[in-house]
Amino acid sequence: MLDIELRTMIDGVKDGHMDRRAFIQRMIGLGLTAPMATQLLAIGGVAMAQSPSPYKPTKRGGGGPLKLLWWQGPTLLNPHFATGTKDQDGSRLFYEPLACWDANGNLNPVLVAEIPSIQNGGLSADAKSVTWKLKPGIKWHDGKPFTADDVVFNWEYAKDPATAATTIGLYRDITVEKADDLTVRIQFEKPTPFWANAFVGATGCIIPKHLFADYKGDKSRDAPNNLKPVGTGPYKFAEFKPGDLIRGDINLDYHMPNRPYFDTLEMKGGGDAVSAARAVIQTGEYDFAWNIQVEDEVLLRLEKGGKGKTIYAVGGDTEFIALNFTDPNTEVDGERSSIKTKHPLFSDAAVRKALALLVDRDAIKKVIYGRAGRTSANFLNGPEQFVSKNTSWEFNIEKAAKLLDEAGWKPGADGIREKDGKKLKLLYQTAINGPRQKTQAIVKQACQKAGIDVELKSVVASVFFSSDVANPDTYAKFYADIEMFQIPMSQPDPAQHMRRYHSRYVATKENKWQGPNFPRYVNQDYDAAVDAADNEVDPVKRAALYIKANDLLWQDTVFIPAMHRLKVEACSNALRPLISGWANETDNLHDWYREEA
Repeated sequence: MLDIELRTMIDGVKDGHMDRRAFIQRMIGLGLTAPMATQLLAIGGVAMAQSPSPYKPTKRGGGGPLKLLWWQGPTLLNPHFATGTKDQDGSRLFYEPLACWDANGNLNPVLVAEIPSIQNGGLSADAKSVTWKLKPGIKWHDGKPFTADDVVFNWEYAKDPATAATTIGLYRDITVEKADDLTVRIQFEKPTPFWANAFVGATGCIIPKHLFADYKGDKSRDAPNNLKPVGTGPYKFAEFKPGDLIRGDINLDYHMPNRPYFDTLEMKGGGDAVSAARAVIQTGEYDFAWNIQVEDEVLLRLEKGGKGKTIYAVGGDTEFIALNFTDPNTEVDGERSSIKTKHPLFSDAAVRKALALLVDRDAIKKVIYGRAGRTSANFLNGPEQFVSKNTSWEFNIEKAAKLLDEAGWKPGADGIREKDGKKLKLLYQTAINGPRQKTQAIVKQACQKAGIDVELKSVVASVFFSSDVANPDTYAKFYADIEMFQIPMSQPDPAQHMRRYHSRYVATKENKWQGPNFPRYVNQDYDAAVDAADNEVDPVKRAALYIKANDLLWQDTVFIPAMHRLKVEACSNALRPLISGWANETDNLHDWYREEA
């Protein structure tokens, strides 16, 4: 890179036009390590924010119980079947990946001795392979040794279409080989710039071969250990009541020194975000509550109690309204929202664009999110180098009405617009959650003024995010016209996040609705951009491809971003959790402790 370009980037960090993480990621893309990139900033006169405090306990255990509240309780404990964050988080209590993301978006080793790099020989110069060196002596909770065979098995298990794993997208296009008992090599068909995808983070957790080998393929749902995990993590499984309670006990044979700190673990599910926030911040009954999607006004009142506080982490999470590109009311071959159908209203782009004009993001931020929200027109909201500057949003009821008028949608006698015998009536569903119901109300009111009738539907979170193939109210089945929620961006790279909406991953009855492309969006240009980005090693060109993909989602109005959400958690004053905007909340649980009085 030319010195003038580097100087410009450093100046951009100093004046706030570029954040530190974006600079470091750009340097990593050019072959530097994160510490080297940090040193460049220091030399350039940029003061770095302090990293989280290093782990302090000097012995294992003795910390008593850790009490967690997940108001969407996990319903299963196999990471390969997780259909939502709750299931990933529950599985991650016991299972571990090779590495995880820290609060600064850097990789930390978990089951490996070191993070692969060109310097240590772990990364190939042609970006077509990565070699992981496993830590010796790691044992599964039943005492069996953890080896490279387990890693290879997870690849074979997840890539088999008959297994119907939600993680199939991570493993179907790679080859995993055992070099020896403590070494695995991942081969890519093409140069792969983001190699830290498979086996990393909560979505990359590894299950034991000796307990799941007999349950590959179409037998995958019959494994007893789907509900009784035997992992390598800091806590051993004790009890599971789906949707309600998970308990774990300290793993006295854990492979990390002085960890874990807590003697027992409890994750309580159910309830709602407000009661969870109150149980931590106000009453102190629990130590930590996840995903406190609560109006900021309420949180500010609770914080006056003094027993707890809210903590925030910036990542790429976006609360969005998704549009169904198929017909949720027509059944084809026993399947509604079939890819063989087209949505009767959203097939008209004018209707989609008008709907986008009827989402008042400023009001949603002011009334609901406050400190925890940022308005945005983008689905992809981080890291900074991947964020499009080409998009825009506005709230304009008059403009929406004019757009519908010009497209031939005229108000009927009841005030509802219609065309060719079809009325603009929409079913708008989401999970039961205070901010989401308030957002629904804001959107419904604007739509009514524009002549669109909106029926609101709220589904219990444990049902909405369920993997139950018999349940008609899951977000993946999408038996509604529009639906709202958010999908956490669980790593500081867009690859996995944006690949979800590739046409090959459409949710269907055939794949048990495990395909992550739940809007049933099909666009060859989008597919081509995502495919090209997967193999583009030039960081600038790669960023441009993801920006193009984001812009296509915006142009086609696949999603209407309601808010760029910061992670908001409730935490006791003494607890020292390690929370990252680029990882699931339990992904760094081995480093949590309580500050002694």
